[in-house]
Amino acid sequence: MQLYDYVLSGSAYKARLFMALLGLDYQSISIDFHPGGEHKKPDFLEINPAGTLPVLVDGDVTLCDTQAILAYVAHKFDATDQWYPNNDPVATGRILQWLAFAGRLTDTAGAARLHDMLGRSLDIDAARKGAHKALRELEAHLTEQGLRGEAFLIGSKPTIADIACFPYTALAPDGGIEHDDYPAIRKWLIAIRRLPGFIEMPGIHRLHDMRDEDAG
Repeated sequence: MQLYDYVLSGSAYKARLFMALLGLDYQSISIDFHPGGEHKKPDFLEINPAGTLPVLVDGDVTLCDTQAILAYVAHKFDATDQWYPNNDPVATGRILQWLAFAGRLTDTAGAARLHDMLGRSLDIDAARKGAHKALRELEAHLTEQGLRGEAFLIGSKPTIADIACFPYTALAPDGGIEHDDYPAIRKWLIAIRRLPGFIEMPGIHRLHDMRDEDAG
């Protein structure tokens, strides 16, 4: 498998993280997203006409949507059937809802991060307001999950829903959106960092690299 990647992309990190958790081997092909704009140049647009990252190529299969990549990798390589259950329509439906929610995080917290880090022109107040609205929803759900003794979005074990929602939640402070008012989210972020095989990216540290108060 080949993953067209950018180290600072939260979306590309979702794919890297999930494949690391599954212990998969793949070839990473770095794309100069910023400042080079390589994702908008003809050679890359032949691979993905939308000009977005990441892109996964597995033989004759090319996937250009992060959530689709997560689902594909789970179906093909997860022998435990944990990450995207094939025979549980309730779990599958709930996972799909959270995959859609992950898109909202990208469009709000992710957009605010692009503004603050890469100078992307956008309505930053609207992006931060939308991000906080999404985080309040996530906080309420994770609080309910905690009362049931369940650490993750769908239950007691992580699924691709958690992987899809994790990066732009964890990276929200890069866009001026702090985690101070979201204790259940902070606890969930730590639970994901504790997963065997977890890898970091710039702005998301391993658990042992975090401050003591952050690590709980």
